[in-house]
Amino acid sequence: EAWTYNGIVPGPQIRVDLGDKLRIVVHNELPMGTDIHWHGVSTPNNMDGVAPLTQPLIKSGETFVYEFDAEEPAVGMYHAHHHAQMQVVNGMFAAFIIDEVPLPLGQTVSGIEIPADLELAAEMPMVLNDAGNIGFSLNGKSFPATEPLVVDEGDWFVVHYYNEGLTDHPMHLHQFEQLVYAKDGIPLDQPYFADTINIAPGERYSVLVQADRAGVWVWHCHILTHVEREEGMFGMVTAIIVNEA
Repeated sequence: EAWTYNGIVPGPQIRVDLGDKLRIVVHNELPMGTDIHWHGVSTPNNMDGVAPLTQPLIKSGETFVYEFDAEEPAVGMYHAHHHAQMQVVNGMFAAFIIDEVPLPLGQTVSGIEIPADLELAAEMPMVLNDAGNIGFSLNGKSFPATEPLVVDEGDWFVVHYYNEGLTDHPMHLHQFEQLVYAKDGIPLDQPYFADTINIAPGERYSVLVQADRAGVWVWHCHILTHVEREEGMFGMVTAIIVNEA
């Protein structure tokens, strides 16, 4: 059984524009108190979501309203801060994006030119977890229940990695180099290609990938105990399905 926001894991992705005003009403139906911290998102101190320091604990049956403006661009996440070792790993986490992280369009990185007129075929969050009832999982699911990304040959897509777990996860995509262009929502002055990206707890990485070869390609954490057991693959494994153009 999972603990959730609005009944789903991860919780609903929040995606807003710069300058938007947010009003988020939290009604606690858990058997214990909670709060919500907006990790990587600029907020007033009294909206930071850290009971009992910035607000009273939201006790079971109580309601609390978070209100703040989307003041700065962000690739952040939201999760419980109180009893986090129980609540976060059991499902209380989700992605939060403000505005757009600029892509390195028109730049040449390691001899590869990124088209100035590039259009994305897909943009997806990939939330990593490794404990609690959710366990080793990608977006709240463990292989073989994980959902593959389906694109066409030649497509470009973006992935935002979020580590909501308790340990590092080196994420490896077979065949395709990942162009790391932002860390924690901050654009990099020098984007770089990587075969495997190590993501520590709390970190976010944004990557751009071109699916230039058809096939079913494996995508997984490269700590093998997170993806394999005696009977075969499990946990932090999914795939990218690239259809022939």
